[in-house]
Amino acid sequence: MKYGTITQVSGPVVDVAFESGYLPKIREAMTVSVNGTQRVMEVSQHVGHDTVRCIMLAGSEGLSRGMQVCAPGSTITVPVGEQTLGRMFNVLGEPIDGGPEILAEEYRDINGLPMNPAARDYPNEFIQTGISTIDGLNTLVRGQKLPIFSGAGMAHNELAAQMVRQAHVAGDDGEFAIVFAAMGVKNDVAEFFRRNFEESGALPRVAMFLNLASDPIIERILTPRCALTAAEYLAFNHGYHVLVVMTDMTSYCEAVREFSSSKGEIPSRKGFPAYLYSDLASLYERAGMIVGKKGSVTQVPILTMPNDDITHPIPDLTGYITEGQIVLDRNMDQSGVYPPINILSSLSRLMKDGIGEGYTRADHPALSNQLFASYSKVQDARSLASVIGEDELSALDKQYLRFGRAFEQFFVRQGQQEDRTLEQTLELGWALLTILPRGELDRISDKELDEHYKEGAFEALGEI
Repeated sequence: MKYGTITQVSGPVVDVAFESGYLPKIREAMTVSVNGTQRVMEVSQHVGHDTVRCIMLAGSEGLSRGMQVCAPGSTITVPVGEQTLGRMFNVLGEPIDGGPEILAEEYRDINGLPMNPAARDYPNEFIQTGISTIDGLNTLVRGQKLPIFSGAGMAHNELAAQMVRQAHVAGDDGEFAIVFAAMGVKNDVAEFFRRNFEESGALPRVAMFLNLASDPIIERILTPRCALTAAEYLAFNHGYHVLVVMTDMTSYCEAVREFSSSKGEIPSRKGFPAYLYSDLASLYERAGMIVGKKGSVTQVPILTMPNDDITHPIPDLTGYITEGQIVLDRNMDQSGVYPPINILSSLSRLMKDGIGEGYTRADHPALSNQLFASYSKVQDARSLASVIGEDELSALDKQYLRFGRAFEQFFVRQGQQEDRTLEQTLELGWALLTILPRGELDRISDKELDEHYKEGAFEALGEI
């Protein structure tokens, strides 16, 4: 046990000096006694040869220069185990649902251990969410990190809750679990998720880690790390297929920016620190599978783009690290379409490895390509119609407009409680393609067209 002395207090940032040549490591935990209670701080950087700069977890009220700090030489740990499922925790893994303390199987460092790249298994197993726009066109696979890019006030919370309720690994009898991390959310949002999971019966397989908007900001930085530590233990020690949903990553990044400013670091784009990329990567890269291990960690981070700007540093850097994105569209949301997913802006880079024969269905890749191609032509027809008027369009362009309306009405639009099977999603896609002439379907082979293209199939769905 080593002891240091507080030399400076600036908001949540505290400088501690040590003697005898000892200097704690980055991310090491230390404690200080304030009015008989122990408060925890984390080392964030070294300042000189004998001083460290720390971040207080529970505020710096009552601290003053000269107070003694204890450095036990360990990092912040969180209790892990199967008993975390069905429970709600704060950032330190302490239950906040009124239930008893959990019987921890182990206490793990919240920063995790780097996953050996040579030990990573390639993601290629389809996760069925029951949402057509994801399962059919932006498929999520086990071990992937696929963020949702949204905007303030849009339906990302509802979409996340629906994914948690419905997600499972198709064709796998392994146990599926959800780890949900909320950062800087309001009380009504936290209650929405808790009530939603409870009413749907999903709560027994969900571990929730909550940081409310009224909680200390430092907890927003630690919350996703605690959640991912719990997820890694369930996945690689108990064989669970774990889906980690983290919302809102924008709140997390803004907390990083605030503490960077408090420490006097030189800002980069829009005031964020230059190390934001590596900081986000330290979270996102904890997703994946390990060769020889049954379990997996799949991530769906949710971030609200400031001013709906997809070039903002947070979505921009996230897009470099993750394997695609699901983008929500403001116009579709305002027109009442749920989920308001912008098909042409969304992408799943690992989709091609998790669909097709042996994974989903043999016609899935070609059907997905054709729906994308056809819907992109709808945008061209709409642009032309806005200039010359719909009545002046050619017969083919009018068919594309009809296809676009039908696609958004039947394929994209879906009830929040509607859990579609992959078979229903694919058959719906084939029915919509019958609105277009067969000769326009140039992304699909004649063999697949003969098997699945049935004239008049769309009429069974109703007219637009």
